[in-house]
Amino acid sequence: MEPVAGGVALPDEERAAPVALVARGLAKIYRMGAVEVPALRDVDLTLREGELVVLLGPSGSGKSTLLNILGGLDTPSAGEVLFRGQPIAQGGERGLTRYRRRHVGFVFQFYNLIASLTARENVALVTEIAEAPMAPEAALELVGLGDRLDHFPAQLSGGEQQRVAIARAIAKSPDLLFCDEPTGALDSRTGILVLEAILKVNGELGTTTALITHNAVIADIADRVLSFADGRIVGTRVNPVRHSPAGLVW
Repeated sequence: MEPVAGGVALPDEERAAPVALVARGLAKIYRMGAVEVPALRDVDLTLREGELVVLLGPSGSGKSTLLNILGGLDTPSAGEVLFRGQPIAQGGERGLTRYRRRHVGFVFQFYNLIASLTARENVALVTEIAEAPMAPEAALELVGLGDRLDHFPAQLSGGEQQRVAIARAIAKSPDLLFCDEPTGALDSRTGILVLEAILKVNGELGTTTALITHNAVIADIADRVLSFADGRIVGTRVNPVRHSPAGLVW
C-alpha cells in the first residue's frame, strides 16, 4: 500500500478480498400495539475481509438497528445474515451467543466501563471469556494507552475512556468490529484520536470494521461508504483514497 498525498491508496487486491459478512433482504418491524414501525426495509449488504465501511445517515434512519442485527444483538423480522457463508442465527440464541463471543467486538457511543476497575481490568473482563484473547496490555498499547494501564475511568479523559472501550472490544481478537457512533460524545480533537485508534486496529489486525455515523466528514476515512435513509441503503461510494483522521475538518 503506497502512501499518497492526504491519505493512503487502496491496494488492488483489496477489491477482491474474500467476503466476511453478507446480509440478505433484512427487514425489521417494531410493533407498538396495533401500529407497525418499519426500521429496516429489504437491506442487502456485503462486508469484505479487512475493509472499513462507514454507514452514513441521519439519526433514526435505522443504522443502529442494522448494526445490532449484523452483530447478533437483535434478530430481523425477515432476511438473514451469513458470516463466512454460515447463518449467524443457526442454532438459535445459543448460536448467536457463540457468534458474538467468538467473532464480534462492539464499540458504542458511551463507554460502559466499570468505574471501580482500572483500564487493564476493564479489558481483562473480556479476555477471560475469549478463546484466543490478546493480553490486555497489548490491546491497550495498540490504542495508545500503554502508559495508562492502572488508571481508573475517572482518571481518564472521554477519548481515553473510548479507547479503553476499543481495546476491550478487540482484546478477544474479533473478526468483526462494529462501532456505533464512537465519536458522537466527543469533541473533534478527541474524536480524531479515537478514529486513529480504530484505523490502526483495522490496519494492523485486519479486522473487518463497520462504523456508523451521522457525520459526513468521517466517511473520508473509509474504504467504502454506504448512505442510509429511511431504513434502506440509498447509495454506495468507494473511496479511492482512505484519508487520515488528522486531516479531517469537523
